[in-house]
Amino acid sequence: MRRRIAVAATVALASSWAVGAAAPAYATGPCGSGYTRIDVYDISTKSGVKKGSLELYYSSASGKNCALAYGVGSTYGTTTYKSVSIARSGDYWTPDFGDFKYYAGPVYVSAANTCIDLEGQIGSDADRVVNGVHCG
Repeated sequence: MRRRIAVAATVALASSWAVGAAAPAYATGPCGSGYTRIDVYDISTKSGVKKGSLELYYSSASGKNCALAYGVGSTYGTTTYKSVSIARSGDYWTPDFGDFKYYAGPVYVSAANTCIDLEGQIGSDADRVVNGVHCG
């Protein structure tokens, strides 16, 4: 009986350690520590069907913006083409693209006191381009 209690206590301790260890990584958010979400844009088809969300984050400590493109509805949790790009307005894009289950990104650009451009695409028929936003 003592052995069963010891084994159960060990399993409970190990389980609580695993849960406790995972929490700090999640608490930092998708872009890392110090980023705050500042905008969300729908990624929709031309007929208006929402297939994703383009999320924008900013860190005042680093002066960097971060972007991700999430699938929503049937495109969330399903491996489909997803892409996200970010740039200082009129500059070169920093992209991430491929067949992803949940989201593309994160991608980063140093853009303190500068406007940024964003692009997100889900599948072959839903995209969103946003130019000249969040001019610091």
